[in-house]
Amino acid sequence: MPCHVSKAEFEDLVEQSLEGVPEPFAKVLEEVPVEIRPRSGPKQRKKMGLKENELLLGLYHGRPRTERSVLDSAHMPDVIFIFQEDIELACNSRDELVEQVRKTVLHEIGHHFGMTENDLDELGYG
Repeated sequence: MPCHVSKAEFEDLVEQSLEGVPEPFAKVLEEVPVEIRPRSGPKQRKKMGLKENELLLGLYHGRPRTERSVLDSAHMPDVIFIFQEDIELACNSRDELVEQVRKTVLHEIGHHFGMTENDLDELGYG
């Protein structure tokens, strides 16, 4: 059975996850907004190669820092999306929800720093 929490409580969980990011990384992340959305959209799931009924817990939209150059200037700003309902549907308890929020936030931050899905799997954030 999915674990649901209020929007405010979910926001607190995301904030706690961000506060746990080590200082050198946290300083760089100040420029990357983290937006909490109720659910991922069909276009986002399609872009990620997911079927209509598959969950998307988070999404990094931007250009990883490892792919940037001084010539980059006309790109849209980076943003990390965290999808509350999708995460809730993936969790059966509050403890599981807390851990999944943390894992999802760190996963998307990893993409910002150029980490691949394999890199994140190896770190336990897959």
